Amino acid sequence: MRYTVLGTGIVGRTMAAKLASLGHEVVVGTRDPEATLARVEPDAYGNPPFPQWRVANSQVGLEAFADAAAWGEVMVNTTSGAATLQALEAAGAANLAGKVLIDIANPLDFSQGMPPSLNPVNTDSLGEQVQRAFPEVKVVKTLNTMNCQVMVEPSRVVGEHSVFVSGDDTDAKKAVTELLVSFGWAEASVIDLGDITTARGTEMLLPIWLRLWGALGHADFNFHIAGARTGA
Repeated sequence: MRYTVLGTGIVGRTMAAKLASLGHEVVVGTRDPEATLARVEPDAYGNPPFPQWRVANSQVGLEAFADAAAWGEVMVNTTSGAATLQALEAAGAANLAGKVLIDIANPLDFSQGMPPSLNPVNTDSLGEQVQRAFPEVKVVKTLNTMNCQVMVEPSRVVGEHSVFVSGDDTDAKKAVTELLVSFGWAEASVIDLGDITTARGTEMLLPIWLRLWGALGHADFNFHIAGARTGA
């Protein structure tokens, strides 16, 4: 399968490396490939610049958003929430049409400092905004409630824990669930919340997640929904 990962941050890199390790063809999409490859400073979180990461992941391609989206069969959105719609517009509606888009982004609003708030929230979600803006795309919200290392290596968290999927297309959610299982998630741990409006709930887990991160001092944790039954 050909996967396009939109975004060059730590989440995008982690997803791209995992997909490549499973034998998929992977391209990362960015606004300006030359600028991305010219970076020499760590990002705001201390992660090494993209070119340094790419040395160890040379099998992963790098293209402008539109070229990357045209090439890929499945999209993975790891852009920052505030930039998601603009990035997808750059990718091009025609290049995205008919494809599954796995939306991992969260609508974090840093305008008032830390910790960030959410925008939109309560009566809308980023997942819904993406689906409305690109009605021919099969948006599936998932993996946005945990650290990126846990996304691709759920065994980092001891015991049972849960991952959610939200989306309007049943077949798309089934395909994403199969991908999650290939990452190491137990199928029984995948909880289908329903249509894309249920992404409001998972996006609104971010405020408590951020505070847990601060309280625990690490990110190797996740939510476990006790008594959950797949399809319930």
